[in-house]
Amino acid sequence: MGLIGSLIIGLIAGLIASAIMPGGASGLIWNTILGLVGGVVGGWTFGLLGLSANGGIWGQLVVAVVGAVILIAIYNAIAKRK
Repeated sequence: MGLIGSLIIGLIAGLIASAIMPGGASGLIWNTILGLVGGVVGGWTFGLLGLSANGGIWGQLVVAVVGAVILIAIYNAIAKRK
């Protein structure tokens, strides 16, 4: 998948994750960044668990959403301490 495809997947994943998690991120650029980083985190997490996302675009989207939800949860936990 090319750069444009990855950006689109990241955007969609960030938007879905921010809708799923209360107190999620806001803003188009932040959601895109969160989705892209979430894809990396999700891929790493799935790899640790021995899982694979060979479902094409849908598999990549699921992995990115899971990773973005993890990032939002971590952010919310840190933000509540302050």
